[in-house]
Amino acid sequence: MPEQGEDRPEKQSEDRPEDRPEAAEEGDEGEEAEPGRSRSRDLLLLAGICLVALLLVNAFVARPFTVPSGSMEDTLKPGDRLIANQLAYAFGGHPRRGDIVVFDGTGSFLPESAEQPGFWDNVRSVGRDLGLVPAGNTVYVKRVIGVGGDRVRSTGPGAPLTVNGVPVNETAYLAPGDPPSDVAFDVVVPRGELFVLGDHRSASRDSRDHLGEPGGGFVPEDRVIGRADWVVYPFSRLTGLDRPSAFTAVAGTGGHGDQG
Repeated sequence: MPEQGEDRPEKQSEDRPEDRPEAAEEGDEGEEAEPGRSRSRDLLLLAGICLVALLLVNAFVARPFTVPSGSMEDTLKPGDRLIANQLAYAFGGHPRRGDIVVFDGTGSFLPESAEQPGFWDNVRSVGRDLGLVPAGNTVYVKRVIGVGGDRVRSTGPGAPLTVNGVPVNETAYLAPGDPPSDVAFDVVVPRGELFVLGDHRSASRDSRDHLGEPGGGFVPEDRVIGRADWVVYPFSRLTGLDRPSAFTAVAGTGGHGDQG
């Protein structure tokens, strides 16, 4: 019995009161570390969601583009950062006269490549769709002058363009000093295609320059990436790009040029 009694103090000494706070402190540190790790995971998850949302917006809703040349002056200047609204024509809508559109000129302004795209070409294409890679030199920005069924005509310097026989007053957006066209032409726009010109006519290679080539310089609607709706940079040029009233008089003049 005495031997058992002698053992009891030894067991109590193994569980000394002064040891308990240390154990409690260690437990507290573990409890504090876990919320910290949880917050880090939440932040990473939030950043991932934001990145995915941004990529989806770039791919399907609105894409940024940089204006590469002066062909649309003074409406757009080289280096302007604009946003193309990819939903503008997404639900049965069509480009309308006066719209500024961003489009892929392959097959209209540029010949189709005879080579099949390789792996890295496809990767770059996906990157462009997501807004991660610059648009490249196949993408153009111009103003729609004629849509499917329209007859667009110019008699040369000193005369306005006519659309379906109606003169169009383009002074609101033409570059100062530029005539509507310094070359004569007379075209009928095929169904599902567009006739496009730059606002700086004397410095723009547009549908007029490709009239004699395959495709006739007309841009298929399915090559349109989106409607340019906003200039967002530089901030001093922040503005919306509204459709001008120049083509109001052309409404209802025939063909299917009045599609919505």
